[in-house]
Amino acid sequence: MTKTAPSTQLIHHPYRAPEGWDAVPVPVAKASTVLFKNTADLHKPRPRDGLSYRYGLHGTPTSYTLAARLATLEHAEHCLLVPSGLAAVTLPSLAILRPGDEVLVPDNVYGQNRYLTESWLPQWGVTHRVYDPLTVPELRDNTRLVWLEAAGSITLEFPDLLGTLAACRARGVVTALDNTWGAGLAFNGFEPAPATHPGLGADIVMQALTKYPSGGADVLMGSVCTRDRQLHDKLNDAHEHLGYGLGQNDVELVLRGLPTLPLRYEAQDRVTRQLARWMAGRPEVARVFHPALPGSPGHEHWLAVGGAGAACLFSAVFKPGYTPAQVDAFVDALQLFGMGYSWAGPMSLAVPYDMSRSRNLPLPFAGRTLVRFAIGLEDGADLQADIEQALAALA
Repeated sequence: MTKTAPSTQLIHHPYRAPEGWDAVPVPVAKASTVLFKNTADLHKPRPRDGLSYRYGLHGTPTSYTLAARLATLEHAEHCLLVPSGLAAVTLPSLAILRPGDEVLVPDNVYGQNRYLTESWLPQWGVTHRVYDPLTVPELRDNTRLVWLEAAGSITLEFPDLLGTLAACRARGVVTALDNTWGAGLAFNGFEPAPATHPGLGADIVMQALTKYPSGGADVLMGSVCTRDRQLHDKLNDAHEHLGYGLGQNDVELVLRGLPTLPLRYEAQDRVTRQLARWMAGRPEVARVFHPALPGSPGHEHWLAVGGAGAACLFSAVFKPGYTPAQVDAFVDALQLFGMGYSWAGPMSLAVPYDMSRSRNLPLPFAGRTLVRFAIGLEDGADLQADIEQALAALA
C-alpha cells in the first residue's frame, strides 16, 4: 500500500485474520456493508442459505450459526431470526394471510398475538375466530392459518395439539405453533407424536428466544422455523421486506445460552412441579394450572405428546372470597419473586392477572384473579418459604 493519510491507512489496513482460527465461542461478525471481491461477485445471486452474504441485515456468520443451531434444536430444516418473540408471531401472519383469508387463534393466545389478530389484521381484510384450545376448531373454506400455543399463555391449558394438527393437515390449512414453553425440548413441534401420528406436525414452529434459549433475561429475539422450502421462502421474503435485523452481540448472548438450555430447563421444570403440587394443596388456592398436574386443563393432551418437559410456569387461582386487592397484597409481599413480564430467566417472577379482560370464551375457573409464577434458578425450599410467608398478606 502506498503511503497515505492515517485515516485512510486505518480503514484500508491490509491485515486480515488467518483462516483456520477456531475456538469454543462463536466469533462475532458485525456488518451493515458486506464487501464483494469484484463486480462479478457483486452481481452473483446470493440466496439466504447460510453460505453467502450480501448485507448485514440479512445475515452474518454469527447469526447464520445461531439459526443453524436453532433449526437443529427444533428438528427443522430452515430458521429465520427476528428481533423479538412478538416479531416471530407477526411474521407468519403477515407472510401468509391475504384479504379474504381467515385466521384462527386459541382463546388463551399470547396477548400481543390477540391484539394483532383482532385490531390490525382486519385493516387488511383478514377475518378471525377465537377457538377453545382444548377442542379441535371448525375449519372453513377461507381458513388459511391456525395458531396453536402449547401451553397457552397465562392459564397454561395444553391444547388438543394432535387433533388440531390432523384436522388442519387434512384440509391443507397452515399451522403455526408457539413453542416457547416447550423450547424445542418438551416435544418436537414438527413430529409431536411420531409413534401414533407419523408424519403429523406443525408447518411453522416459532419461539421467543428471549425466554429459554437466552436464559439471562437480557435479550429480545425470536425464531421462526420450518421444514418446507416453499413456505420458508415465503416467510423469508416477508422477513426481508419487513427489515427485521439483529444486533450481533445479542446473537452472541443467545449462542452462549444454548449449551446450558437443557440443564436450565430440567432444573426449573423440577422445582416448578414441586411448587405447583404444594400450592395446589394450600387452603387459599382454588386451582393450579400446570400441564403436568392431573386435572389441569389439557393434561391428557400433554401426555399424548410424550408427557416429558413442562417448563417453569404455573398459575394459581385464589378462592373467590379473596379480592383482587388482597391478591395484589400477596404479590407485593413476595421477597424473592420479581414483578415483571417474561420468564425463563434466573430470577423468579410473579404477576397477578385479571383474566376477565383478556378472554373471549368463558373462563375455565371461578373468579377473575390469578397469579402466574415463573420459577427461576433459586433454591426451591427458599421459594416455597417466601410464598408461604406472603400468603399471610391475604388475611
